[in-house]
Amino acid sequence: MKNQDQIYALVDMNNCYVSCERAFDPQLNHMPVIVLSNNDGCVISRSEEAKQLGIKMAVPFYQIQSLVQQHKIQVRSSNYKLYNEISRRFHNILKSSVSPLNHEFYSIDEGFLNLSQFQQHDLSDFAQQIRQRIEQWLGIPVCIGIGRSKTEAKLANHLAKKNAYMAGVCNLAQMDLCSKEMLFQKIDVAEVWGVGRKNCKRLHALNIHSVFDLATADPAFIEKMFSVVMKRSVLELTGVSCLELEQIITAKKQIISSRSFGQRISDLDSLSEAMSHFLQIAVTGLRRQQSLCNGLIAFVQSGTFPGRTQYYQQSITINFATPTDSALQMNQVLMSRMSELFKSGIAFKKCGVILTGLENKATHIHDLWADHEQLEKFEKLQCVMDQVKQRYGQQGLAIGATQLPERDWSMTQHHLSPDYFSLEGLPAIYH
Repeated sequence: MKNQDQIYALVDMNNCYVSCERAFDPQLNHMPVIVLSNNDGCVISRSEEAKQLGIKMAVPFYQIQSLVQQHKIQVRSSNYKLYNEISRRFHNILKSSVSPLNHEFYSIDEGFLNLSQFQQHDLSDFAQQIRQRIEQWLGIPVCIGIGRSKTEAKLANHLAKKNAYMAGVCNLAQMDLCSKEMLFQKIDVAEVWGVGRKNCKRLHALNIHSVFDLATADPAFIEKMFSVVMKRSVLELTGVSCLELEQIITAKKQIISSRSFGQRISDLDSLSEAMSHFLQIAVTGLRRQQSLCNGLIAFVQSGTFPGRTQYYQQSITINFATPTDSALQMNQVLMSRMSELFKSGIAFKKCGVILTGLENKATHIHDLWADHEQLEKFEKLQCVMDQVKQRYGQQGLAIGATQLPERDWSMTQHHLSPDYFSLEGLPAIYH
């Protein structure tokens, strides 16, 4: 199929985290709602009602305390278990609407679809059916943008969100040219996927202010002044598809697991617990992408606050003789070297691990001198741990006391909603 014959759609959840909270707590509907980042630090998701009150994205929570009380804004801590599960079901619906080969996981709340095989249908009606299915099955509102390229589909999604009369679907692929040009003239070039702030300033200097200006620019001139990537954006805005769907998620070259503590800690036991916790999270990601780890970097940091002790940071590097994905094996080595990171009198605020030297587990061949019996033992033990966690959750089994409640280093989540997918968190029905 020619590039000009491609049709793409971008399906995007509206205010993802807020919508997930509302799906299980309908009392939040039509109320101003915000969701906070780790340790209840900043605003990372806002309902439309909260946006109308002037709450900006990424504003620190402590700066809007009076506004929250004045307007009775509902506050929620980030509930990533909930959001990840909703995301998994969301993308499964998208796959079933087309096929797995015509679906691309773009982010936790966004997915691209290739609709080229449905060109003989009314694509707007087809998109509305997908919207209704997601809202009926998940209770999550979405907007869908349709275009002849991924860039155009993403722009169409932006239009669907900003224009209520479109009823959640903007179909640029089947829109008449005059209407499309009129819309493109009203949108700042900064809204084009991949333009960025720096390029936006340079485009403005070249008298390219709107999407229409960029779409009608000479591709060769844009490539000369910017790059081949910007040239592709111009071509995609004219309906020439340069970017295909990506079904294969590239394995990460390193995995980082780190987070600030809910409160500062000063003892070695608590610091070791936190470090072990982050290591186990990192190993979960390592095994998910079926990789082995050749080494890790562990680091600690104190808080940066005036009038207290001097800022302190330290790190260590650990290399493994044999690449591994065993949390138990890595944890044993890491815990034996925690004394090198710890310093008495320091109020630690953050720690974490970086898994490095990652390689494909399926293609790795252990050398003849490796202890194959020990490797098999670690693999069987890790498989059992994975199975228990998959069935009973992360709290089902862990190394040490890392999953016990109310640890000093645990993340602050004063406004956390229940884990609705656990036995304890299932909504109760009384009659």
